[in-house]
Amino acid sequence: MGARHVGLYPGTFDPPTRGHVDIIGRAARLVDVLVVGVAANAGKGPLFPLAERVAMLEEEIAPIAARNGTEIVVRPFDCLLIRFAREVGARMIIRGLRAVSDFEYEFQMAGMNARLDPGIDTVFLMASEGVHFISSRFVKEIARLGGDVSAFVSPAVLARITARVASEGDRARLAMGAGSAHD
Repeated sequence: MGARHVGLYPGTFDPPTRGHVDIIGRAARLVDVLVVGVAANAGKGPLFPLAERVAMLEEEIAPIAARNGTEIVVRPFDCLLIRFAREVGARMIIRGLRAVSDFEYEFQMAGMNARLDPGIDTVFLMASEGVHFISSRFVKEIARLGGDVSAFVSPAVLARITARVASEGDRARLAMGAGSAHD
């Protein structure tokens, strides 16, 4: 048997959506090992801490790995993407594209990554028709404003979002109540 082909699908996955799962399932068919890299990205002010995002993805990918027979591992990272790709032995970075507007940014990033390591290719997968409009940012915004996000995430992720948004609301109400008591 030859060398195993390792691919890396990086993102913040805050939260993991049906769009992410779509790309993971399709990417898993392209490689022997798929590493789903969960970026710490504290600067984005994530809804979920890194460890919880990793745990959610591990739950989401278990059926995909069983179905495809592909080894899929979830790993957190907090370094330059190319450095992480080298650490996990990836020769391919997989990026999902939802719309033409994603392409320009992704194209620039792929060019920069190619300059940093020409031996690691970037492969773009178009999101499937039923999930191309889903973004984690919109899912968080809709959930925080009391909207229904059940069509965009799995039931397990939905339960975590609901609990997290409720606890954020409780903290905000407590903060506002505490502030008005001193006015």
